[in-house]
Amino acid sequence: MTKVIVEPGICGFTMKVSAEMNEDEEVEIKVATGCESIRNMMKELGNIYDPMEVCLQKPGKGPLYEYAQAHFPVHVACPAINGIIKCIEAEASLALKRDASIRFVEE
Repeated sequence: MTKVIVEPGICGFTMKVSAEMNEDEEVEIKVATGCESIRNMMKELGNIYDPMEVCLQKPGKGPLYEYAQAHFPVHVACPAINGIIKCIEAEASLALKRDASIRFVEE
């Protein structure tokens, strides 16, 4: 099982994602977040995904991003969907488990 925590920033909607590969080579994910948009997406799309369909896409493509394009408020910088995809990708052995981050710096 792979688990990630996404700290999206000023909204404060910390997201916890877990992903586990099943015997059909699909990944089952669980997402816990205060974000209504993400909760609605998971409710509508379900929680079992073909990792190739989700992870091996051009940026902004695939079922999660396509849902977001149609239903989310305008907020392109939100890292939530990317965090879900990174969790699926690592669980499916399509990438190594390494932290990713965005940090603001003052110089």
